Amino acid sequence: MILPFALLLGAIASAPVLAPKWWLRHYAKVALGLGAITLVYYIFVLRDTVSLAHTGHEYVSFIALVGSLYVVSGGIHIGVKGGATPFKNAVFLFVGAIIANLLGTTGAAMLLIRPWIRMNQSRVTAHHIVFFIFIVANVGGCLTPIGDPPLFLGYLQGVPFWWVLEHCWPMWSVGIGLLLAMFYVVDKISFTRAPVVLREKETATETWRFAGLSNLFFLAVILGAVFISRPEFLREILMLLAAVGSYFTTKKAVHAANEFNFHPIEEVAILFAGIFATMMPALDWLNQNAAQLLGQHPAPGIFFWGTGVLSSALDNAPTYLGFLSALFGVAGTEDIHELLGLQHLQILAISVGAVFFGAATYIGNGPNFMVKAIADQQKVATPSFFGFICKFALPFLLPVLLIVWLTFFR
Repeated sequence: MILPFALLLGAIASAPVLAPKWWLRHYAKVALGLGAITLVYYIFVLRDTVSLAHTGHEYVSFIALVGSLYVVSGGIHIGVKGGATPFKNAVFLFVGAIIANLLGTTGAAMLLIRPWIRMNQSRVTAHHIVFFIFIVANVGGCLTPIGDPPLFLGYLQGVPFWWVLEHCWPMWSVGIGLLLAMFYVVDKISFTRAPVVLREKETATETWRFAGLSNLFFLAVILGAVFISRPEFLREILMLLAAVGSYFTTKKAVHAANEFNFHPIEEVAILFAGIFATMMPALDWLNQNAAQLLGQHPAPGIFFWGTGVLSSALDNAPTYLGFLSALFGVAGTEDIHELLGLQHLQILAISVGAVFFGAATYIGNGPNFMVKAIADQQKVATPSFFGFICKFALPFLLPVLLIVWLTFFR
């Protein structure tokens, strides 16, 4: 029953390259059709409606958060100057990494991706999009539970709010520092090779300015709703209301300036509906067998690489929960505070692995696909699924992951 999940991942990876027009017309049928196979199996064979309800709730929460942040951030327009230098670009990405901990990686990515493209409009290439995904949409959000979905799930499991900042900042500093250094070198080479006329080109007559700041109120509603767990679905309802309020109160000129439409979030909602459904058997197997696979005294590195590799393929939020559940079994306790004392480094490895490896593929974290969809919409050349992995994740992200592992989790 893991086969539908494998087929869906294979389709997402290969179909946009081998048959792009066919995929654009039929990706919804593929994703939802494969998801339906798993749903039928759970309903009529396993008769396990509890797992279905739990996964459905997680999916609704995921889409409510990602979708509402997409709508609200689409109502804020940041005017920028074009012709950005490599140094200005690096500063922008660093600021984006900070903001990711306040607005979440989804909110920060959706707020900043359009100005990022306009800043580099005269010479924007694949590396601008990929390093934006690495830094703003993933690694940057490692300092607070708001920053990235797996850390928020850990907070809901009882991990103290400030525990993340207190213990993850060294890994965050190393990861962000290395990625920014790599980006600067790559962008410097690109900048040097660009014709002088392109280097000096400005984006029309724009300067730094902000429009649609009334949406900050709706953004605050969404962030406040994140901490509401009872009654059931109140959190998601508040997020939906904030999105509706934002959409209908934002001036059309702001949406037009952002080239805002619902296609990117529609694509993410459909593909992740299939992913959430088809990955249930894989996660069930992980939960049932992880304790035996890990042994009685697993090293932190096992959790770092195990959580990380599966996060890049399974989405990092449910993978985080799977390995945290396995760690409870290994430690023989159900008390999160006792676990933090017994398995401190292991929990840290799960947290950092889930966040950092979410950048390894387009499906590792929700914002990745949305950033790609917006970039494609604005005619920016983005790498394919395998191109992302082979041309960027392996040569740039993997060395960072190795250094983090050797420094903190070996």
